[in-house]
Amino acid sequence: MEYTYIENLTQAVDAIPTESIVSRTFLRSGELKAILFAFDNGQELSEHTASVPAILHFLEGEADITLGDDHHQARPGTFVHMPANLKHSIVARTPVKMLLMMLPGE
Repeated sequence: MEYTYIENLTQAVDAIPTESIVSRTFLRSGELKAILFAFDNGQELSEHTASVPAILHFLEGEADITLGDDHHQARPGTFVHMPANLKHSIVARTPVKMLLMMLPGE
């Protein structure tokens, strides 16, 4: 049986380039696409939607997140499940590392 084991996912992106967002896809299967995002302070993903359900799990840092018309603060441990086509945006208040899991099979 094949599996994926990553001892420390946050180390998949060692340094966040200044004024940048970095993403690394580390798993792609029929049921899941998993991407590690790293945002420098002040960087943002402007409002958009995804065509599939998704999960956001914040690993490091703090961010402002908008889900539909609701505004929240994300910090390490924050978990979000979003249905397909939900408008959302993210603004990093500190350097942030976040796991995005896209669920095309859901």
